[in-house]
Amino acid sequence: MAYTRSYLREKAMIIIYQINIDRENNIDYEIDNKIKENVEVDNEFVKELVYGVETYKDELDKLANSHMVDWDIDRIDKTGKAILEIALFELKYTDTPEVVIINEAIELAKKYSDDSVRKIINAVLDKVIKEI
Repeated sequence: MAYTRSYLREKAMIIIYQINIDRENNIDYEIDNKIKENVEVDNEFVKELVYGVETYKDELDKLANSHMVDWDIDRIDKTGKAILEIALFELKYTDTPEVVIINEAIELAKKYSDDSVRKIINAVLDKVIKEI
């Protein structure tokens, strides 16, 4: 069965969300196990997103924080944080078109976060694109 990139981004967002919760609660986890628990088949795109966010997490969070006013990435909900980290990773380290990255992030935010978080994600991504 072929999965859409939108579906796979959503799966990656769920995995990153779970990792962030485990990290916050000092629970040991294996990234490969988290992926296997959430994705029915081995998928390189999901691995690229999850491992990419984990590899560059500090840099991505710092980038997000530099474009937020009176907020930081740890203040937005964990789902919104995962969405933003994936989008920032894709902007910086993949050749996915910017318009696709923003659209996908906003659609996930509409589904999983409230309107204020969606607006923050949109604003940060807009500022980062102008900077790149």
